Amino acid sequence: MTSQSWRSLVNKKYQLSLRLFLLLNATSALFSVTNPLYSVRVLSLPLFAIFAISIGLLIWHWKKRNRKINIPVVSAIFGLLWAWQIVSKFELIRHDQSTYLIMALLTVLFKGSLAFVSNIKGFTLHSLPTFTVCLWLSTPDSWLRMAYSFALPMVAIGIHHVLQRRNDRFAQELLSRLLEERETLTDLSMMDPLTGLYNRRGLQNRLENLPTADNGEHFVLLLDIDHFKAYNDHYGHMMGDQALIRVSAAIRDAVRSRDIVARFGGEEFMVLLSNIPLEHARQTAEHIRQKVYDLKIPHMFNESVATNVTISIGIAIFENEDIEGALEKADKALYEAKHMGRNNILLSEELPVA
Repeated sequence: MTSQSWRSLVNKKYQLSLRLFLLLNATSALFSVTNPLYSVRVLSLPLFAIFAISIGLLIWHWKKRNRKINIPVVSAIFGLLWAWQIVSKFELIRHDQSTYLIMALLTVLFKGSLAFVSNIKGFTLHSLPTFTVCLWLSTPDSWLRMAYSFALPMVAIGIHHVLQRRNDRFAQELLSRLLEERETLTDLSMMDPLTGLYNRRGLQNRLENLPTADNGEHFVLLLDIDHFKAYNDHYGHMMGDQALIRVSAAIRDAVRSRDIVARFGGEEFMVLLSNIPLEHARQTAEHIRQKVYDLKIPHMFNESVATNVTISIGIAIFENEDIEGALEKADKALYEAKHMGRNNILLSEELPVA
């Protein structure tokens, strides 16, 4: 999940609150007309406006789902309309006026708390006009009950609002950490754990984003440590691993930062030189060969011959995004370079014709 996905979820939650609010208002307005309390049946202008605006906004929002409606503005408008409706109906009621005001206030608070449990501003703007009107119309002995009825959901929603913001911050921090860890794991899955070079998966990823050759050509260098099996047999695999680490570091130091270096197999490496002339590619290959030789890693590959660790290199042009073809040519050049006595460099175009 990205930050964009998070914003999308928050927006969906926002729009759901709006739809619920509009539906509750439309239903409440319809109930007030068809089954009114205190048998005062009247289709007042505010009730008609509440029902018409609710249905209209629901239809409009259903068709324009990507358009965002300002909840505070809508809640304030409906709050004023319900306050107007309470004043209009209050004038028609001849008994139990205080009970009517309490029930009217609780009805508005109920709708607001359902729709705006996570939106204290929307709840306040919707409920405050009704609360003000009910206080104005009621007698002083009902003010405490009115205030308590209004304060209780207000405090509950306020506490929920604070807790929700803390939960949202925690979720965002957790999301950020998960994304960072995912990126780290992705990077690690593309790296060879021993040498720190790209593995084949990482190589493939880099090849997919390889820039077009502008000032030269791309060249594939396939490198192999000479007589490495004999080295492992004589010195052991722990020393073999140390040799691989030192050789891979020498290869990496011998090329440019934009060039791709990957561990291609056990003792085999691949270098992709990008945007470089042929002569410079040859010079880079020679620089790599010399760097490895200068490590002076002792290597007795049989009972009579002792030397240092060396590498052989096969070079091929990488063209038309045909990496398999370039690797095949470089592998043939590498094989021939080893056949020539090892510690050699050979370009695939220089291979003898069969």
